Amino acid sequence: MAGGGGDQETNLEFTPTWIVALVCTVIVAISLLVERIIHYGGKYLLKKNQKPLYEALQKIKEELMLLGFISLLLTVLQERILKICIPKHLTNHWLPCKKADDVNETAHFQTNIFSLIPGGRRLLAESVNSGYCEAKDKAPLLSLTALHHLHTFIFVLAVSHVTFSALTILFGGIKIRQWKSWEDSIQKEEYNPEEVLRSKVTHVHDHDFIKGRFLGFGKRSTLLSWLHSFIKQFFGSVTKLDYTTLRLGFIMTHCKGNPKFNFHKYMTRVLEADFKKVVGISWYLWVFVVLFLLLNVHGWHAYFWIAFVPFGLLLAVGTKLEHVITQLAGEVAAKHIAVEGDLVVKPSDDHFWFHRPRLVLILIHIILFQNSFEIAFFFWIWAQYRFNSCIMGQVGYIIPRLVIGVFVQFLCSYSTLPLYAIVTQMGSSFKKEIFDEYIQDGLVVWAKKARRRAVNGSNQVEHKESASPMAVQLAQVETQESAMEEGNGGEIRHAKDQLNSKVN
Repeated sequence: MAGGGGDQETNLEFTPTWIVALVCTVIVAISLLVERIIHYGGKYLLKKNQKPLYEALQKIKEELMLLGFISLLLTVLQERILKICIPKHLTNHWLPCKKADDVNETAHFQTNIFSLIPGGRRLLAESVNSGYCEAKDKAPLLSLTALHHLHTFIFVLAVSHVTFSALTILFGGIKIRQWKSWEDSIQKEEYNPEEVLRSKVTHVHDHDFIKGRFLGFGKRSTLLSWLHSFIKQFFGSVTKLDYTTLRLGFIMTHCKGNPKFNFHKYMTRVLEADFKKVVGISWYLWVFVVLFLLLNVHGWHAYFWIAFVPFGLLLAVGTKLEHVITQLAGEVAAKHIAVEGDLVVKPSDDHFWFHRPRLVLILIHIILFQNSFEIAFFFWIWAQYRFNSCIMGQVGYIIPRLVIGVFVQFLCSYSTLPLYAIVTQMGSSFKKEIFDEYIQDGLVVWAKKARRRAVNGSNQVEHKESASPMAVQLAQVETQESAMEEGNGGEIRHAKDQLNSKVN
């Protein structure tokens, strides 16, 4: 009850009103400040025509709402959770720390756990609910302190993931922006790819791109090519010659009618759009969190072995992306001794795992989350239980985890993300970011109208079912072109030409 002994807590009935008002003011002010920062940040991004980054910011707001709901859920259900009682023998198995054999050791461990609570006391509510289960000769499912610590961990994890994902995109974007000088130099040359194809003869095996990437045929050469791809990701992962060759292959495949296509700008827009997916926490990532919390048993050192998952995945993804470039070079070398004009690679989904270039983005998403999970878990344990806690583990396990975490973060930003940005454009199809924002929106509107007309017009249904989605978009480009022609007719006609080449 309030007001009495020093070991009891005061409830709101006996708390000064000025204290309640002050605490509420501070909490509301901080919340409104964060909300306004996000709001004006979104307006700034829209003003700068950064719609993909704006959508990524909206995704962050969704994650914050999810955290708020989790927080509310834990708070509302707190009393019910504390009154769930289980047999005492079930609490002696699958423990993160070995239970102390004597009272002194137990007291020392409890001091570490509750050091953040003022006065070193447990909350009154915890002792009351503990007594509720004790009266039944059982143990509570989760103590109040453990519930608060779990609550804090979920928040730290989400914030760490968003932060490290943003840093990865930021540093990776700096690396990619260095390629802009390559794009500018190509644009200044003012050449037409079709004329280049007719103006000279290129001996394939003498081409620098082939010599640098293609190592021959046979099992031994295949093994060497994988080894070369593995090593290549650590230094000079993408050279100017790689960029020039892949760029020309993309243009000749997807937008042959536009030799001045800004490949770097397109690639940057795609990366910004992908950031929205990377910054979120998908359901399968929460499954990973639950599995880790389950397997974090004393003596298993799960926190150590789990650090090798993002490390191994990162090396595998980087090696695969480098090998895709090698495969593109090998495909040309296998088919031709000499070609008329410049060397052109042929983008294809066949070079990617399961013929799905987008699978690489999912793997990068998992890598970034697991790495941020490792780092968040370390700092959470350090702040909550101190460095010498048994959950932290031995120093021999801690140092490698930190080294691996820093290495993964650096390599993903410096090498893997830039590789992903350019190599995944070597698929069989292009992405919608190939068009400017207003053209994208126009195509979406036209596609919706095409579907409605296909449903309403019986004579059009058969035609729409047999036509490809690209053909449906083309039909709408032709229908709506006159309405858009005054402001941006040239770009619309260019979009139509690209779509037309796809249909044919």
